[in-house]
Amino acid sequence: MTNTESFCISCHEMEQNVFREYRKTVHYLNRTGVRATCPDCHVPREWGHKLIRKVRATNELYHWIRGSIDSREKFQAKRYELASHVWDSMRATDSRECRNCHGNDYMARAKQSPMARKSHELGIAWGNTCIECHQGIAHELPEEFDKEVLIDQMHDRMEQQDIDCHECHDELYKPAANDEW
Repeated sequence: MTNTESFCISCHEMEQNVFREYRKTVHYLNRTGVRATCPDCHVPREWGHKLIRKVRATNELYHWIRGSIDSREKFQAKRYELASHVWDSMRATDSRECRNCHGNDYMARAKQSPMARKSHELGIAWGNTCIECHQGIAHELPEEFDKEVLIDQMHDRMEQQDIDCHECHDELYKPAANDEW
């Protein structure tokens, strides 16, 4: 019973905050009709991992009873902390729940934009996991989250490896070998 979307949104806090956001994403409504529900992303499928997640969820129930996120203002004030816990967990499990549906081996990279294709190739080569680039994929990002920091880190790493900007940004002017800037 606790592995259903109806259970997840049975508390006002989830229904009024993250569920409303999720309903605006491709994970909820898309051209193929495939939907990822709350448990698909937040509850492991394997029994042992699922049991550990359920035990950890008792902390969430404690905070629900305390009322620590029972208003939009309280929720927003704790959003970064809550999201960080989820992101840390996903990093620790190599984005296990994402990989239930998304696999590196199943990406049609030829159909991706040059930027997405290069980002995925680099992410795999660097040993990154999904959540390192895809925060906010199903929920709003916390105000404190600075995506520019991630972009700067990626650009720095690409520069260190001498990766040409045009591999991602094909719209940039690329001078011929004999052109001067």
